[in-house]
Amino acid sequence: MQRKRRYKNSKVIAVTGGIGSGQSTVCSILKEFGCKIIDVDRKAKQIIAKDKFLQKELQTAFGNNIFYRDGRLNRHQLAEIAFRDEEKTNQLNKLVHPRMVAEIVEEMEEARFSQRYPLIVIDAALVFEISIEQMFDSIIVVYASLKKRTERVRKRDKLSEEDIRARVNRQIPLEEKRKWADFEIDNNGSLEDLKIQTKKIFDKLVEQIPLERNSK
Repeated sequence: MQRKRRYKNSKVIAVTGGIGSGQSTVCSILKEFGCKIIDVDRKAKQIIAKDKFLQKELQTAFGNNIFYRDGRLNRHQLAEIAFRDEEKTNQLNKLVHPRMVAEIVEEMEEARFSQRYPLIVIDAALVFEISIEQMFDSIIVVYASLKKRTERVRKRDKLSEEDIRARVNRQIPLEEKRKWADFEIDNNGSLEDLKIQTKKIFDKLVEQIPLERNSK
């Protein structure tokens, strides 16, 4: 009978960076290695979609136009308002982040209890901005030049350079985040190079985790 590896006391890791730095690509690589990935951006969308009271609060703060007629969030409209003004950015964070952090902790604990995953990885751009760095055993910062980041976001999200700059300016500079990182990944090169760097960090983290073996 096949024996499954069980991970006792899995480490909880944050993968962060800045807009366009490639943190989600790193997380997709870690998923291939068997890690549990919790995508903070997706989690925020789910929370807004199901929380009617939060929707009302967002409409009061940012206007009715941030939702389509069918009730779906107009993310582009919300981002355009929220990231142009620091006060509005802070207002958005105060409304969404406490609910989001609570759900992340719940999912994180479920994953840890299952003992199925070598690492539980939180994909989150704003780890330092919302002061949740104490939640993690280690933090990986993914970085790239501003030119490369701008090119990626323009291609991916069809945003203007002005909109991209506005979002960059609402985040802590990557140079600062790198100083606080436990591990850094340079995403200025090829995808293959990114995979090699990610695998080295994964191996280093996993070798520290106690294992149990079940006969199921």
